[in-house]
Amino acid sequence: MRNQKTRQVALSGLLFALAMALSFVESTITPLLGLMPGIKIGLSNIVVMYALFFMGFGPALTLAVLKAFFVLLTRGAVAGMLSLCGGLLSLAVMAILYRLPRRPTWFILSVSGSLAHNIGQLLGASVILSSNLALAYAPVLIISGLLMGAATSGSLSALLPALSRLGFKTDPR
Repeated sequence: MRNQKTRQVALSGLLFALAMALSFVESTITPLLGLMPGIKIGLSNIVVMYALFFMGFGPALTLAVLKAFFVLLTRGAVAGMLSLCGGLLSLAVMAILYRLPRRPTWFILSVSGSLAHNIGQLLGASVILSSNLALAYAPVLIISGLLMGAATSGSLSALLPALSRLGFKTDPR
């Protein structure tokens, strides 16, 4: 039992490091892609999805909070709050959908999480601005959420066979 706990803590640490590395890569390549402000690919969200689906809600929640704290430290308070709002709503939506008796596909879970992330950020921005003006950006973020959620789903699906060969858990049942 102790060995299992140690393994989970070590894996969580590795996943956090991977999420930070992917976040850095994403912040480097996003400007090169010419995406509109606020639109991100969501590479580090692949790590949170893996944690939720194969480790459970607790480790995924820890990763989402640590990711937001990392954003706070590297990009400031507003970005940190928006990351936390988006990350927590995304995680909650995916966790609820994942627990349904008929589990949705990776694609549906990923796109739903991506859309929820964007909605959480819009709601957080509305609170920060004390105005609903941020909600005017919703159509842009909904379209990007659909596209980036699909890309994130495809990335996770492509990584699962390799993770399985490396000995990582990739069977959600």
